[in-house]
Amino acid sequence: MEKLDELLTEARNPTTANLDQLGTLDLVKTMHTADRDVLAAVDQQLPHIAQAVDAIVARLDNGGRLFYLGAGTSGRLGVLDASECPPTYNTPPELVQGLIAGGDTALRRSVERAEDDATQGERDLRAQNFSAKDALVGIAASGRTPYVLGGIDYARKLGAATIGLSCVPGSQLAQRAEIAITPAVGPEVVTGSTRMKAGTATKLVLNMLSTASLVRLGYVYGNLMVNVQPTNVKLRDRAARIIATLTDLPHDKAAALLDQAGSVKTAIIMQRLNLSRADAEKKLAQAKGRLRTALS
Repeated sequence: MEKLDELLTEARNPTTANLDQLGTLDLVKTMHTADRDVLAAVDQQLPHIAQAVDAIVARLDNGGRLFYLGAGTSGRLGVLDASECPPTYNTPPELVQGLIAGGDTALRRSVERAEDDATQGERDLRAQNFSAKDALVGIAASGRTPYVLGGIDYARKLGAATIGLSCVPGSQLAQRAEIAITPAVGPEVVTGSTRMKAGTATKLVLNMLSTASLVRLGYVYGNLMVNVQPTNVKLRDRAARIIATLTDLPHDKAAALLDQAGSVKTAIIMQRLNLSRADAEKKLAQAKGRLRTALS
């Protein structure tokens, strides 16, 4: 395994060598300039990200689930992305899951040496009944975190889809995963602080993996959040506006139809195809929840 001081994520950035001597404006300008490296690095990985999305969709469309596995910042970003899927797209809580070394305690406080246990990644996946039907995204900026490598090795042994997200080309994670996504963002502004450029790149990639997968699965129509659940005033208004947009109904009638239909998708099918709620729900189920398929 590579020595830490040989990793790209541990290299010293020559452009920030005098960081502590800069005025405040120059300091934040330097940080902002460095972040531009992130977009270029992610841009180079788009074909691999698309390949990963296709692999994830194939699993989710056949009853599988998506798991993120990471430690420290990487683990927190995975948990964040997973936790945002249910409120945004009304996904079942188990569909996208984030696992972090050290458990939920590690979301707020560092759990020492939790990431160094290669067997714990496998144990955490076993605890969730992870299987060959599922997809696993292992996240490690350095590409060498034992907790993540152990989980990836276990997932590959089962025959699950495995994706390795790191920021070090040729890393152990990139080599062991079926699909490697490696935005090489270069040395950090503060040496070794991978919550910065590496963390930003990771967040961008995870946004694409989850959002693109759910778009492909029909959770979005056009660019409208048609799976939104009207659980508060703001979301109820958004749901009614979506129905109004896709049916040409006035807002008040769209809101009334929402009450009658119980969901945005059902309401749109009822209005567009002149169906009862029961028939609309049946048609949507036959289309595996894809509104565009049901309407066609």
